[in-house]
Amino acid sequence: METLVIGLTIFVLAVFVGFEVITKVPPTLHTPLMSGTNAISGITIIGALLSAGSGHTLLTTALGTAAVALATVNVVGGFLVTHRMLAMFRKKD
Repeated sequence: METLVIGLTIFVLAVFVGFEVITKVPPTLHTPLMSGTNAISGITIIGALLSAGSGHTLLTTALGTAAVALATVNVVGGFLVTHRMLAMFRKKD
């Protein structure tokens, strides 16, 4: 029970900090921020792979697999959006 309260507290604080950071960043800095979050999602993929491969229970394997899939979608989508935004600044021939 105490672990659940600590985990829930960390989750609520992370949501609050994430909301404050996103609302305070000017639009010109969204691309570098997105690149940073892609790097963090890479760390998430490593943790999810470790969780999925640990084989403790079926639930940890299923949650780890779902986390790998969702983090991969986030990384790929972030790189596609960043690539598209950077293409807007290239000189046209």
